[in-house]
Amino acid sequence: MRQSTDVTTTLERGLCVLRAFRAERAPLTNSELVRRTGLPRSTVSRLTMTLVRLGFLRRVPGRRQLELSSDALGIGQTYLETNPVTRLAHPFMQQLADRLNVCVALSVPNGLDMLYIAYRSSARIVTLRRGVGSLVPMGLTATGRAWLWALPAAARSEYIASIMQAAGAQTEGMIKGIDTAFEELQTTGACMSLNEYQRDSYGVALPVFVGRSSVRMTLSCGAVEPNPDIEDIRQRIVSELKAAAMELTILLRDAKTPDTPFATVQTGHGWTD
Repeated sequence: MRQSTDVTTTLERGLCVLRAFRAERAPLTNSELVRRTGLPRSTVSRLTMTLVRLGFLRRVPGRRQLELSSDALGIGQTYLETNPVTRLAHPFMQQLADRLNVCVALSVPNGLDMLYIAYRSSARIVTLRRGVGSLVPMGLTATGRAWLWALPAAARSEYIASIMQAAGAQTEGMIKGIDTAFEELQTTGACMSLNEYQRDSYGVALPVFVGRSSVRMTLSCGAVEPNPDIEDIRQRIVSELKAAAMELTILLRDAKTPDTPFATVQTGHGWTD
């Protein structure tokens, strides 16, 4: 995961700033962008001024905060409308969500987060307040841990090192959760998380390889459920999710997918891809 000489650093950092605006659509200050991106304050200030001038960000009237503008949102909407993976996966995922009474997501890595590129929810459940474009932490969620587990050993070690470096006080609990998830994936083919990222929520996930290029993604499902019964969830969902993953792989086997990595990893030693 070394930095490519073909990557323009300024462009890469500008995209990093745009990615910091997550699906909840909350406006952010430059200080908040510094925390989310890890970039120097002066760099963030120059980038946001440029992105405002180009029409990808706009200032919230009467406040110091910034938000995505229509130009940035238009790119995302074009992606959703033209992406064959999303178009084919959504009807299948809706059926699975309705059958299991859960939310279902298809995710790819984005830095040290997982990005939902497809998402469907049963109308009968309490929502997880997520959707297409949501980012969830790789080290704290079942979907992130399933993706990590499916990596080659060297790449997995580098990602985990970066996650631990960014975890701070959460390091001990996070590494325990990752180890437990890897054991579950090894023995059952899926992993679970419970009350780790959102209160009263659970997630179940496994890796899938999608499209002509066999891009590594994760298929996951979850819900908000006070005092969830772990064994009941495992018995009710794991076998269904594994079967669904096989069906989805077949459904998407001819879909055109990027054959370059979705993710970039930011470490203490600089930017890598």
